[in-house]
Amino acid sequence: MIICSTDSIPGKKVVKVFGLVRGNTIRARNIGRDIKAAFKHIVGGEITDYTKMMAETREQALDRLAEDAEKLGANAIVGLRFTTTSIMQGAAELLVYGTAVAVEEDD
Repeated sequence: MIICSTDSIPGKKVVKVFGLVRGNTIRARNIGRDIKAAFKHIVGGEITDYTKMMAETREQALDRLAEDAEKLGANAIVGLRFTTTSIMQGAAELLVYGTAVAVEEDD
């Protein structure tokens, strides 16, 4: 599965558009991470627990996006975008979306 943020893929031509596909996940912070983050906030620096959590969250949303596209028969996704929304204090949704397409080699 080719996934890109551009509207086209160099060397490929779009032969079919399946439409919008998406993947999302909602994550909540955890009290242990919040305590460690509070200490890190005092001394400064990267909050690695949150960095790791967000990386895992992005990968899960991308996996769900690819599954959605594969169900339609797509072999690529173009126009990829990420967005986040606060659901409640301490919890947020990460949504990734794009257009599922079928591509083949450009002649």
